[in-house]
Amino acid sequence: QVQLVESGGGLVQPGGSLRLSCAGSGAIFSINFMGWYRQAPGKQRELVASIDGGGFQNYVDSVKGRFTISRDNAKNTVYLQMNSLKPEDTAVYYCNAVINRLQGYWPWGQGTQVTVSA
Repeated sequence: QVQLVESGGGLVQPGGSLRLSCAGSGAIFSINFMGWYRQAPGKQRELVASIDGGGFQNYVDSVKGRFTISRDNAKNTVYLQMNSLKPEDTAVYYCNAVINRLQGYWPWGQGTQVTVSA
């Protein structure tokens, strides 16, 4: 069974940075179209960044230029470097193989909370 474990979240001031990690077991990330999703309070979980098997990256407009997704296939891990964080980035962040901008392929992990506040 696939298990996803996200980590690296925390409380950060506006303008700060965080690096999220997602480790997987029971699945091979390198052959999958992987993504980071986030769910803000009262909102749907949605895809914010994705990376395909060839390393091509895509981002929603609200995070372009600030977030960078990457992968380490040897470690079966996906990362999300988040810079210039804004209060509206506050959410629980999840990783998964991408089906579409709302759906992931595997059971969701517990996520990691990111709070941006002064």
